[in-house]
Amino acid sequence: MTAPDFAPDPVRPYGAGVAVLSDIHAVLPALEAVLAEPDVRAADRIVLTGDLLAGPLPRQTLARLHALGDRAVWISGNADREMAAARPGNEPGDPMDAWAAGQLGPDQREFLGSLPATVTLEVAGLGPVLFCHATPRDDTEIALVDSRPERWAEVLAGVPDAVRTVVCGHTHMPFVRFTHGRLVVNPGSVGMPYGRPGAHWALLGPGGGAVTLRHTAFDHEAACARIARESDSPSAAAWADTYVRARCSAEEALTAFGPGDGRNTAPGADG
Repeated sequence: MTAPDFAPDPVRPYGAGVAVLSDIHAVLPALEAVLAEPDVRAADRIVLTGDLLAGPLPRQTLARLHALGDRAVWISGNADREMAAARPGNEPGDPMDAWAAGQLGPDQREFLGSLPATVTLEVAGLGPVLFCHATPRDDTEIALVDSRPERWAEVLAGVPDAVRTVVCGHTHMPFVRFTHGRLVVNPGSVGMPYGRPGAHWALLGPGGGAVTLRHTAFDHEAACARIARESDSPSAAAWADTYVRARCSAEEALTAFGPGDGRNTAPGADG
């Protein structure tokens, strides 16, 4: 990976708020539901923290995100990076991701490959906020709400002292945690939620620097039917049934992701 750039965007603080949308995974009905939210429509910026197109409606989702124009701040996720690099014999390991990569043209893959690993913006009431996909230093690294303080010290070690808020995604589970003098926010996933159907996202800034985790309910049954109808992926219906209907619980997700943060190999850990 290219070393992340932690330099802040020199523009004015965003006083009307910053909406954060992560892990859309090309679930266009979920994205449309979030973009229709009044607070998202009013936000100064919409930050997209990666894993945007690895899913059943990649071209349609990309077009809708491009329509946001200058309001959108794009950040690369691991799936975006893998899709950008996809070539015959070098496809992403996940079958849906590999299929989605094949739906993109060379210019679209080049665009994904140009996205930065991190962006730092001034947000009213919060100061400089660093946005990334998984952690500030790596787009696949695991850090969870219940990760050890030592783990958080590791993943935040390179973040400038002036940055007191870090926003990440990747694990699809929304949380806010205060650790080592910094607020860490995960907005959850728009398109592949765990625990309950609906789109998770976050709103930063309005009300004197508030951080609010948000959930947008939508007709997920209709969304699954639309995905099955409009996607050319042969596995679209089964994929939507699993992920749009949120068949995996948050507890199951924590169990699956947990070993990735080193908890089982830490001094004093069982096993």
